[in-house]
Amino acid sequence: MKVIFTGGGTGGHFYPIIAVAEELTVLAQELKLLEMKLYLFSDSPYGEKFLFDNKITFVKSTGGKMRRYFSILNFFGLFKTAWGVITTFRKVFKIYPDVVFGKGGYVSFPTLVAARLLGIPVIIHESDSEPGRVNLWAGKFAKKIAISYPSAAEFFPKDKVAYTGNPVRRGIRHPLTSGAHEFLGLEEDVPVIFILGGSQGAKIINDTLLQTLPELVQKYQIIHQTGRKNYKEVVETSGVVLGDNQFKGRYKPFDYLNDLAMSMAAGVADLIVSRAGSVLFEIAAWGIPSIIVPISPEVSHDQHKNAFHYARTGACTVIDENNLSPHILIAEITRLIEAPDELKKMSEAAKSFGHPDAARKIAEEIMRLGLPHEK
Repeated sequence: MKVIFTGGGTGGHFYPIIAVAEELTVLAQELKLLEMKLYLFSDSPYGEKFLFDNKITFVKSTGGKMRRYFSILNFFGLFKTAWGVITTFRKVFKIYPDVVFGKGGYVSFPTLVAARLLGIPVIIHESDSEPGRVNLWAGKFAKKIAISYPSAAEFFPKDKVAYTGNPVRRGIRHPLTSGAHEFLGLEEDVPVIFILGGSQGAKIINDTLLQTLPELVQKYQIIHQTGRKNYKEVVETSGVVLGDNQFKGRYKPFDYLNDLAMSMAAGVADLIVSRAGSVLFEIAAWGIPSIIVPISPEVSHDQHKNAFHYARTGACTVIDENNLSPHILIAEITRLIEAPDELKKMSEAAKSFGHPDAARKIAEEIMRLGLPHEK
């Protein structure tokens, strides 16, 4: 059986694809399938180790980004998309997969066009509360449409939609508590705040946090995933800001957290401060209360809408990026940590929102569609 995954080269597309690929491999073993061939069609491999570990072959596929506003770049984007459709069609035809799984984004467009022209079954997954243009278009011919937010259902044919949630990788699906304090160098009885800025980090969150450190470390321990490009600057600045502070050891910056470190950080965290990308679904799977700081709506409508959809479940509070300040961040962290009953309700709401079986459900549907096609 052959499956093509397609989506843009971002963590929000890449990691859910990896989660589904993991479950497909497990299903293939359970069904005793002799051969499972997996491919990723995208503009970049993003995480080559994950591709290697899951035996996924990367195939270059490009598409032109079409901006919602007038830009001369849209003209060049049309030609890039046309060329992408031609070259990708040849590659898809050569492989001739049994199923194509699309995560959306302009990069997935050429692969989905090829699948439609070749009559290959398509399943799409929409991560956001309101779908993007490619998924809206693909929803018209896709066999099944998986969604992460219930509100996305209204944009697609009702008989095709399944509310699955967002796939989360096996390696970080479950928090680890045993040995976590020792592994991360934490004190046992001091509350832990876990700061997540996404795979690239978030400069505005980093800068605001650095200003709050002298006050926060008096009461809390901070695990801070800075993003690799920000790590050196954050470490240097925090060293100056904390100086000879007796509690400076309570601040733990990391450029990147592997699966083990991420799971252990989740296992000890009392509260998370995060962006509103696909990490929301990891936070929900962990059942941890959170303060969400979405990218401003001028830059990303998706994050802003996702954050407030999640907040309506009661699982988090939201601080608009334009309103983020050291005083507001400290006040909200303190308010929540000192309200254990509210934290418990938020944790329960997060668990209700999370769908730990999302990847498995999608993998089962891919298998259901692909096996008859293979015959």
